[in-house]
Amino acid sequence: MGGTMTAEALPDSQNRQPDGTTRRLRQAKSSKWPVPPAGGYTVDDFFALEDLPPHTELIDGSLVFVSPQRNFHTLAMDVLVYGLRQNVPEHLRVRREMAVVLGKRNAPEPDILVVKAEAVTGQRQTRFNAEDVVLAVEVVSPDSEDRDRDTKPHKYAGARIPYFWRVEMVGDHDRPMVCTYRYDPVTKAYVSTGTHHDRLKLPVPYDIDIDLTAFDEL
Repeated sequence: MGGTMTAEALPDSQNRQPDGTTRRLRQAKSSKWPVPPAGGYTVDDFFALEDLPPHTELIDGSLVFVSPQRNFHTLAMDVLVYGLRQNVPEHLRVRREMAVVLGKRNAPEPDILVVKAEAVTGQRQTRFNAEDVVLAVEVVSPDSEDRDRDTKPHKYAGARIPYFWRVEMVGDHDRPMVCTYRYDPVTKAYVSTGTHHDRLKLPVPYDIDIDLTAFDEL
C-alpha cells in the first residue's frame, strides 16, 4: 500500500537530548520527510511523529507511505466491513485502517480488523495491540503485493493473530477473491482454509456469510 521511505540516520550521540527527547523526532517535526535514526524507528518514535501522511505504517523500523488507492480497494473494504458487521457478536468489534502494534519496530495498518470489544477504549484511540486482534484483512494493491502477500501475513502470524484474509482483484470484471487463513500453533504460520469468489461463508472467527457479488452493485 505504499513506498518504503529510508534516509541516512544521524549518529546516536547527536540524537540524544538531556530530557530524553531525541533530536531525530525534533528534526522530523520540522522537515518534510522524517529522518530515521540508526536501526530505524521504534513504535514509540512512530506514534510521537507529527504530520505524517494518513495511513502511514511502520514496518521493520521504516515508514511506509500509502499511494492513492484504486476504486476496487475502497469497494472491497466496504463490502467486507458491512458483511462482517451483520453478525458480529457482542464480544467483538469491526474496525478499518487502524494501527496494530506487533513489536518494537512494527505497527502495520490492516485494511480491516476484528478486535476484542474490551480493547476498544474510546474515540481518540489510535492503535490496538496484537493480542487484541482476532482477524486482520489486507486488500492487495499493485504497489504493496509483496507486503500484503508475504511480509505482513508473516508478521501477523509471528504475533499469533488467529485469522488472516487476503483480498485480490481477479477476473475479467475485476471482482474480489478472498483467500482465508488460520494460525497453526504447531507450524507457527498461517494455513489456507479456502478461496472465495461469490460467497464468503465461514464459521470462524464467528458465523460469517458475505455476498461478494454485492460488489457489482456499489
